Amino acid sequence: MQTGRNYLKVDDQVEVIAGKDKGRVGKITRILTKENKAIVEKIHVVKRHTKPSMINQQGGILDKEAPIHVSNLMLICEKCAKPVRIKTNVLDDGSKARVCKKCGESLGN
Repeated sequence: MQTGRNYLKVDDQVEVIAGKDKGRVGKITRILTKENKAIVEKIHVVKRHTKPSMINQQGGILDKEAPIHVSNLMLICEKCAKPVRIKTNVLDDGSKARVCKKCGESLGN
């Protein structure tokens, strides 16, 4: 199910607001739009058991970042330095800009 809430982008600084990693901050490395999930560095790390293969001769247990749902993430405003809600403003030239609801500061687009 896709909600159409794609206000997060790669390299955005986000804070986890729910789950086992609640309160932790990280940078988005990848977004999975069809699943409404994002991969955040050093957040939601899981153990992956791998068999030995040609690529990975050793095999064993690897630490890997798993996707986390975007509803559990909040964007951090650089000016406020807090997690904030986002609104979208349409500029004069017709393009859209993400804006912080607390301070009105335009966020990186």
